[in-house]
Amino acid sequence: MAVSFSESAGVGLIEIDAPPVNKIGRSVREGLDRALDQAVASKLSRLIITGGGRIFAAGADAMEFDYPPEPPHLNDVLKRLVDIGIPTVAAINGPALGGGLEIALACSVRIASPDAILGLPEVTLGVVPGAGGTQRLPRLVGLRVAFDMILSGRSVSAQEAFNSGLLDAIADQPVAVAAGMEQPQIDLAVTADRRPAPNVDAVAENNAREKAARNPRFIAPRKAVELVAASVSTPIDEALSDERRVFLELRGSEQARALRHIFFAERAALAKAKEFGTPRHQISSSVVVGGGNMGTSIAYALASAGIATTVVEMSEASMTQASGKTARLVDEGVARAAISNTRANEIRTLLSHVVGFDSLPAADLAIEAVFEDMSVKQNVFARLQASLPNEAIIATNTSYLDVNLLADGVKSPERFVGLHFFSPAHVMKLLEVVRGSRTSAETLAAAFALAKRLGKIPVVAGVCDGFIGNRILARYRHMADLLLIEGALPEEVDGAMREFGMAMGPYEAQDLSGLDIGHANRVRQKLRQRSDIRYVPIADRMVEKLARLGRKSGAGWYDYADTGRPIVSAVVSELVRQASHDASIVRRSFTSNEIVERIVLAMTVEALAILQEDIAERPADIDLVMVHGYGFPRWRGGLMHYASALPPGEMIVRVSELVAEDPLSWSVPLLLRQLADQGRSIACLNDA
Repeated sequence: MAVSFSESAGVGLIEIDAPPVNKIGRSVREGLDRALDQAVASKLSRLIITGGGRIFAAGADAMEFDYPPEPPHLNDVLKRLVDIGIPTVAAINGPALGGGLEIALACSVRIASPDAILGLPEVTLGVVPGAGGTQRLPRLVGLRVAFDMILSGRSVSAQEAFNSGLLDAIADQPVAVAAGMEQPQIDLAVTADRRPAPNVDAVAENNAREKAARNPRFIAPRKAVELVAASVSTPIDEALSDERRVFLELRGSEQARALRHIFFAERAALAKAKEFGTPRHQISSSVVVGGGNMGTSIAYALASAGIATTVVEMSEASMTQASGKTARLVDEGVARAAISNTRANEIRTLLSHVVGFDSLPAADLAIEAVFEDMSVKQNVFARLQASLPNEAIIATNTSYLDVNLLADGVKSPERFVGLHFFSPAHVMKLLEVVRGSRTSAETLAAAFALAKRLGKIPVVAGVCDGFIGNRILARYRHMADLLLIEGALPEEVDGAMREFGMAMGPYEAQDLSGLDIGHANRVRQKLRQRSDIRYVPIADRMVEKLARLGRKSGAGWYDYADTGRPIVSAVVSELVRQASHDASIVRRSFTSNEIVERIVLAMTVEALAILQEDIAERPADIDLVMVHGYGFPRWRGGLMHYASALPPGEMIVRVSELVAEDPLSWSVPLLLRQLADQGRSIACLNDA
């Protein structure tokens, strides 16, 4: 049974037992309803609710959200719990998330184990708490904490929950403590529904509204703010009814479906590790070659996961710089409250820095993070092989280069793999695991185990220039440049893509990373000399003629004054117009919708080619790459989920029109034609 009821000496115990995570699906809701019937029929002094195993309850079964809701509904079950007339105690023995926390919020008393985590992540799935979370939580902790937990969707520790008033006690054995409470003490406890409304907090409410307004196209946060704010003045029964109505409205929305898609894609990505088996050895030590921003960020991420890490540089001066960078990352972690002082000291002991390859530890893993040059990297691998054990995994962090060619100089290429981190590596969740033609399953198993330990989302990519993400990024930037030379300006393209939901427009992002990086890549690819692509000279002229490298040089696509904010540059506008004149192009205007349509369509066409070439295994993998690595709006479900709304036949018509205008820049992917012929959508490829 998913839920059991037992009684001893007047103490009732309801246990949710639906492994592996005690999701609150229909069977659990029915079980809770039956257990409440049994509790009412018994003469109880108190009723305790707990979870089986090491979990209290991990929220609703999101799979049910794609179907009409079926009774009994959790909000109705919890209304029964509130009105049962028996003191109730939530004995929280592990994670209590979403509906699981809402069960606890409906109880009179909450006692949690020290390792419990509590949260309401519904907004991250495009909905709001639907069983009392927006009303009962603020009555217990106040508006400021309630807004923070609900809008961020973050989980809090038992100690943080106790400090805020969400918990009444922390105990190693919460069920035993709940059973042993003095009856007068438990009789005095009242449910959140019987407590006064939270106090007005104008500052907290204004901050919450500002946070929700930062992404005006994302609906759930704004709805959540309104519901939590209403808890101050709206009678709780009326507010609970409003909450349920909003929850049901959002549950069936396109944004909620998109966010569920990403949620399940993330789970599938982590589950893929099973294909490669369990690695024979856990990685406990590592070497990172290159002490630049990327290398030190990777080293910090590894050390933060408890892996002893040595950073290799080629001179005393560069080693000193690298040491300073890793030290700053640790200090910043403390300043952000991401790590404690104790944890910071542990990380410092795991980090070391050396010059050259002569005194390396016998590491399990080595990652190179040096300049994007084939010969430079191959020299690093030759030096590493001479210094490391034969069983050590050797990885490249290359963003573009051919992993198979890089592996040619490695004695055991089956131990060679691409681990493409994204900057900053200790923050960004994506890890492209680039599988070379000779990479073994054992090496891939180790890579997936490492990703899990680092808290990354791993996506397997095949070998091509740029793999999945940077190959699509190159197409994104190329299409943006085509729009420039045909009539748009950088600020128009950036504005349109931000309005679409991208974290940054393409030109703002280039200014942040540095225009010299893209320039070096275009030189490497010899784009100027190629006849199979429409070359746009604007970006290269920015670097070569104007020496505008982005923020680091004080000017790029935009000017940067003392504030650091981008300012539209008359110099760049003139450069763009001159490039159109030189190419004999009569400039035309583009609407924001036209800009978005062309760019997203170009990215989709490239993504379909990536699928066709087996560089990516599923459209959902591409969605994860774009969301976690490139700022594609999560609430749109990623590039391919968004593109799936347009039937392949209609997409072919649109792409064919663009082929007629510009055959060098557009083509209809074979895979798209196959889908149209079969009457299938892009999304169907996730099931293949």
